[in-house]
Order: sequence, then structure tokens, then C-alpha cells
Amino acid sequence: MSGRPLARRVASLAPLLVLASLLLYAVWPWLTRGRVPPTIVFYGFSILGEVMQEGVLPAFQDDWKQRTGEQVEFIGSFGGSGTVTNQIIMGVPAELALLSLELDAMKLAKAGVVPAASWRELPHAGLVNRTPFIILVRPGNPLGIRSFEDLTKPGVRVVHPDPLTSGGANWAILAEYGAGARAHPDDPDAGYRMLLGIWRNVVAQASSARGARTQFDSGFGDALITYEQEALVDLARGKLHADVVYPDRTILSEHQLVIVDRNVAAADAPRVRAFADFLWTERAQKVFVEYGFRSMQTALDAGNPRFGRIADAFLVSDFGGWDRAYKEIVVSVWKERVLKDLGTTERGRPRSLRWERAGPDPHLGKR
Repeated sequence: MSGRPLARRVASLAPLLVLASLLLYAVWPWLTRGRVPPTIVFYGFSILGEVMQEGVLPAFQDDWKQRTGEQVEFIGSFGGSGTVTNQIIMGVPAELALLSLELDAMKLAKAGVVPAASWRELPHAGLVNRTPFIILVRPGNPLGIRSFEDLTKPGVRVVHPDPLTSGGANWAILAEYGAGARAHPDDPDAGYRMLLGIWRNVVAQASSARGARTQFDSGFGDALITYEQEALVDLARGKLHADVVYPDRTILSEHQLVIVDRNVAAADAPRVRAFADFLWTERAQKVFVEYGFRSMQTALDAGNPRFGRIADAFLVSDFGGWDRAYKEIVVSVWKERVLKDLGTTERGRPRSLRWERAGPDPHLGKR
């Protein structure tokens, strides 16, 4: 059979096909309007990347899909808590932010980004999870480090996040100060001396807790002061090439959620609030525990056998809350006494600070 009749028919239909294509192109935006998945814009402090992207966000997407039939997508960004706070103040469209500490939420309120103390109306006053501050040391713990006090000894090289940009660094300062003060409650200068001894030995700083960890993994220093979670997530994956030291006395950091209502459209508010509420559900809290964060529902912590025991775990509330602790410890002791005694640059780093690598480590670069 000749193919010419068929070819002629196709040729005669070509103008209609072109017209149909043009019409479809013209009306496609209206046909698909409302079908683009809605988004939630979430910002978080540095060590949240894995748990949120691999665990919590997919869990909420699944939960929301089952409840509403709607697929929701996330736009996220993670960095030092101070950096994230400054970005939000400068206008990034974050709808929610999980910050390392309430102090950064206070900065948002002072800048007029959120109403003062609005986060305290959330469950647990907006605190989503916790993690204590611990010490990472080289495999085998060659310097025999067992406590914060051991970090004050001559020759110990400490890696530390930068208090100017890192919420974790401010927690670390409270951990160090508190360890000294609680070990010698009758000595008003015990916390100051602990800070002075440790900061005399700081040889490298980074803008976030994650950045400080990268420095340590790259060979800088003998010890790193960091979140327990930062160590446990790699320990669970067989990627931790360091030993974990649990000081007898250390602080439990508590991480603060804020909702940036000015960035939330009215139509999106129920979805954003549902995600905020989801963070305190048993499902989400179990994910946090799996990834090395301690739960606000303390009974769930039994789900992670890697959590270490701390004899004296204290909270920022033991210092009167962040407003008081920042003024009386971070500013009055660390900034105005310790750094002054060390001799500092304008950015608050010891003039003698040198970035020093540890000896060769066969695991470096494998993380």
C-alpha cells in the first residue's frame, strides 16, 4: 500500500497541529496555575543540615501529603546561627528559622523582624531539641584530655568556633565558664580562670560549629569543643576519626524556633504553622534523637544508646537566661576580661593566634 495518502493527510493536519501547540502554550500557565507545589522557606544553624534534609523535612512532607493530599516542597539554608540571624535581618525570605540559641531570636526582635518573645508562645517556649557540649580529641586521646580544665594545660591546641558568628561558640563559652564556676562555687573567679586558660590555647577559629569541625578534621589542633550531635552523627555512620570526651560538667544547648510572620503569606500560614507544630511531634522528635539530638521529650532519648552520661549537665536558665548570661559572662567576663588579658584584635581574636596543624593523621580528608 502506498504511504502517500497517509502523508498527504498528515500534511493537511500540520497547520491544525501547529495551532493546537500554540494554543496549549498560551493557556498552559492558566491550566497549571495552583499545581506548582507550595513551598516552605526554612533556615537553620549549621549542624542541622543532615537531620532536616534527610529526616525531618521528608517526614513532614509525608505527613502533610497523607493529611491533605498536597505535596509541599522546602527551600532551605544552613549556616552559623549568627550569620543566619543577620541574613534574616537583611531581608532573606525565611518563614521559619531554627537558631542555635534564644539570643539570636532576641536580636531578630530587637531589629523588628519578629515581635518580642513571640517564640515563647510556641510549645516548650520554642525550644525544639538539645545537645550537650563535649570535646573531640585525636584518636587514642594522646594528651589524656578528660575535662575542660585539661584544655588549659600548656601545649594543648584548641579549635573553637567564633563567637562573633556562631551560636555554638557562645554556648561553648557558657560551658567552659560554667564548668569552672560549678567546680569551685566559692571562688568568684573560677569561671574566668577556666575561660582564660582555654582561650590562651585557642589556635584556630571558624564562623560556625560545622566550620570548626572541618578545621579539626583537616588537622588543626589537638581538641575541638563542639556539640555532642556533631560527633554522634558521624559515629553512627562509621565516619568519626576522633575520640569523644564527656566533661563531668557541661551545658545542654537548647535550640530556638522562630516564625517570621512578616514573610508568611496569609494563604501559606496554616501550612507553615503545621510544620512548626510538627517539630514537637513524637515522629519528628524521634528523628532528632536518631540523628544525635536530645529530645524535648526526654523519655525518647533512650532511643539513642550513643548518648553519653554527664554528671552535671546545666542549662542557660541556671545563669538567669540568655539576656543575663550574655551580659554577665560573654561580654563582662570573656570579652572584657579574658580577651583584654590575652591582648586582642578589633575582631576579638588573640593577637598571638596562629593556625596550627596537628601531626599527620591517616584519616584526614576521609570524612
